Parts: sequence; structure tokens; C-alpha cells
Amino acid sequence: MMQTVQQLHSPGQFVRTKLAFSPVKHSARFRLATRRIVASAAVTQDAKELYEALETAALELRRAPPSLKYEYSGDILQAMNKLKEGGVLKKWGAELEEPYDRRNVFLGDLKRVGVLNPSGIGVASIRNDKAFLFTVVGVTSVLAVAAGFLPGDWGFFVPYLTGGISIAVLAVGSTAPGLLQFFIDKFSSIYPDYRERVLRHEAAHLLAGYLYGVPVTAYSLNIGQAHTDFAEAKLQRRLIEGSLEDSEINALSVVALAGAAAESMQYEEVIGQTADLVDLQRILLRSKNKLSSAQQQNMTRLAVYEACSLLKKYKDEYEALQEAMKGGASIAQCVRTIEEA
Repeated sequence: MMQTVQQLHSPGQFVRTKLAFSPVKHSARFRLATRRIVASAAVTQDAKELYEALETAALELRRAPPSLKYEYSGDILQAMNKLKEGGVLKKWGAELEEPYDRRNVFLGDLKRVGVLNPSGIGVASIRNDKAFLFTVVGVTSVLAVAAGFLPGDWGFFVPYLTGGISIAVLAVGSTAPGLLQFFIDKFSSIYPDYRERVLRHEAAHLLAGYLYGVPVTAYSLNIGQAHTDFAEAKLQRRLIEGSLEDSEINALSVVALAGAAAESMQYEEVIGQTADLVDLQRILLRSKNKLSSAQQQNMTRLAVYEACSLLKKYKDEYEALQEAMKGGASIAQCVRTIEEA
């Protein structure tokens, strides 16, 4: 005699289990199967509640004023730890179980791990800046010449006013380039590879942070606003306070350069590494054991090497995460995507 029951295996997924029993033993086996099904359902319900708690913590953090972001980020870390303790998360902080050792990394090592142009690592890209300035100067020049054919005083003043735009942009770019960054980011969207670069970059940050136990609080793929935010509560203190141990430096360095590493494995020129390098410098300056310039340079290559290795090791998770983020998945949904990949 055969009976089939549906056992809840994971959220949204059922596994059909066949229980064979004889008339004599069927009651005991049925009770055992029932207890297992009830236990499985309870675990699933607990997981659902824990995921909801994570979503709530992320929402409250986004709504919190800047001065309280650090305090609210502790709730994110707590929610992640509860999911881990409940056996729901298997990959959260997985890379901390076997931390890597510091060693010298050369350009040839980066080439072997998948970096297309190792010599470009650490060199800020000016592709977008150059294209923006050339376009502004070119367009305003053409308009100024064309405006010279306008009748009367218009043909005198308009060319000067139009040409002044180029002068103003060049002046701002040479003195305070950060003021132009918004416009440069908007302009960069004309490149066909822009959105793919942003997606690969931010997904790599999120995945690396997750695997190193650094909770992600938010992310954005919007033009000019692409970012991935992490909770500094992981360290139980702000990065600007105190010093960091070598183990913390090692983990945070990989998380900081994961985006640049992801780009370097797909493109010859890494566009988004400038911000990553700034974050890395901020981290290295907090090192308890001060690093020389040569050691910082090697740490940059080592972090890229480890990040590339990570993305290759968790290739399925990385690809699934990109699809989820492309669809606007929440932080909790991203976590489930990584775990279920």
C-alpha cells in the first residue's frame, strides 16, 4: 500500500515523498512522517518571520535620519545572525570560515585569475570624463558658429554666451570636478555597456559583503545613484573610529574592490574603480598595523585577486543575484536568491 504526502522543503517549493507501509506498521510510520512535516512547516514559518524581520529592519534603516544610520544598522546585523542561527542561511559569512592569508600578488597572478588588463587596476579611468568634456566643447562650438549667422545683436551675443558654457565647464572641472559628477554619470548612460557595468559592479559588492558577513542595508542601480550600502555595525563601531585588525582589513578590502574586480573580468577598462579605491584607502588607513605604500599597493592587488576568485567560486550565486537585482529585488529577496542558487 502506498501513500503520498507533500512535504514543505523550502519557501514555494514542495517535495513529494512516498511512504510505503504495511497494515501493521503504518500508524507508527504515519505519526513519524506527520511529525517531520509539522517540524518542517514550523521551520519554514520561522524562516518567513525572520525574513520579514530583515525586510522591516532594512526599511527602518532607510527611513532613519543620517545621524542614526549606524544605530539602526545593528538591527540588520541582528536579523542576519538570527537567520544564520535558525539554520536558514548557509552561505552568510562562509568565507570567514577559511580566511585567506596575505601574500604578494603580481600582475601575472591577476591575469591568471581572470583580470583582462591587470595593469589597469588602480588607474582611474577618464573615459566618461573625457567623453563628456569633448561633447560639451564640440556641441557648444558648433552652436556658437551657427549662432554667428543670427541677425543683429543676436549674432554677436549668442556665440559668446554659448562659448562661455565650455569655459565654465572646463573651469569647474579643473577646480572642483566633483560638482560635474552628476552630469558625467547621466552622460555615461549613452554607452551601451553602462547598465551592465553597474549591475555587475553592485552585484559583486553585495555578494562579497554577504559571503564575508558584512550585512547589506541597501543598493541602487539608478543612473548617477548606483551604490551598495553596508552596515558598519558589523564591526560594532564606525569605520572612522578606532583601528581595524588585519582580519577585518582583509575582509573589508575584498568587499570594497569586488565591484572593480567584477568589471575587470569583463572589460579591459574598469570605469567604476575610483570610488572603490577611495573606500579601500579609507579602510587601509584604519589598519592597526600601519601599511607602507608598497604594502597598500600589494593589498589592492590581493583584494582584487581574492574578489575575482570569489566570483568564480560562486558563479551561480553571482549570476542569479544579478537577475534578481535587475528586477528590483529587496535585500531579503537578494539573500534568498544567494542561498537558493
